[in-house]
Amino acid sequence: MCGQAALVDAHEAIITNQTSDSLSFVDTDAMKESARIEVKGKPAGIALSRDKATALVTAPDSKELVEIDLASRSVKRRLLLGGGPVGVAANPVRPEAYVADWYAHKVFVVDTATMKVAGEVKVGDSPSGLALTPDGKLLLSADRDSDAVSIIDVGTRQRLASIPVGKRPFGITVDDDGRRAYTANVKSDDVTVIDIPERKVVGTVPTGRRPYAVALAQGKGFVTDQYGGTVTVFDQSSLAPVKRIDTCDHAEGIEADALRRNVFVSCWGEDVLLRIDPGTLKVTGKAPVGDGPRAFGKFLR
Repeated sequence: MCGQAALVDAHEAIITNQTSDSLSFVDTDAMKESARIEVKGKPAGIALSRDKATALVTAPDSKELVEIDLASRSVKRRLLLGGGPVGVAANPVRPEAYVADWYAHKVFVVDTATMKVAGEVKVGDSPSGLALTPDGKLLLSADRDSDAVSIIDVGTRQRLASIPVGKRPFGITVDDDGRRAYTANVKSDDVTVIDIPERKVVGTVPTGRRPYAVALAQGKGFVTDQYGGTVTVFDQSSLAPVKRIDTCDHAEGIEADALRRNVFVSCWGEDVLLRIDPGTLKVTGKAPVGDGPRAFGKFLR
């Protein structure tokens, strides 16, 4: 499958700390912050390049996309976009990234070689989370205020479909096969499951209060319940509930490592990063980070 030839364990998390205008670098083996750098503009969304050499961070206050060199842990380039940049996704095949513009109801296409805007695609109202299929051909946008998900052909930059989902979808995740997408619907307290090839909803999973984002590991879905202080776990095949894990105040960003051995959760209300074992469903580590860790997107390398 595209992009999976060199899967390795994640050993570092790069966390956007929105309140403190910073990025935390966390050693995920020791669960200890190893460095912190300043990134102005209230960083929120994050994506990593295919080679994991750079991070792309949205800065909503300064209306920018910020490129971070991860070797030197320094800001490399900044691109002024305007509007309200929120979610970001990096294509695993093409030298492109995509940024959701909350205010203008569109997605920016950014050439990551030149760090310039290469195009735009109109989507629904208030796009937030973005996710790509593993082959890099389709981009999905969670259009929060349209209660829908847009499916975009990356090659033609055309919107192929708009699929109604739950109320106020925010985070969105695509499975490893590129067949199903999962949206965290903050107002209806559930996850919508979409069959991507069929362009239709195939299931709904109840969650805790105000679900924020979804990760997948070891045949299970993990959902951060922002107002519930929990992570909801469900069976990926049957969509049946498995457990609700007590975690932290305002659990937000979530991602599973490439080998699906750990799931990591940022906790906005407690300024920590948690590590969860997807087999035992227990919290196995905690690392203090900066103020207001958002980590909305892909943050592990």
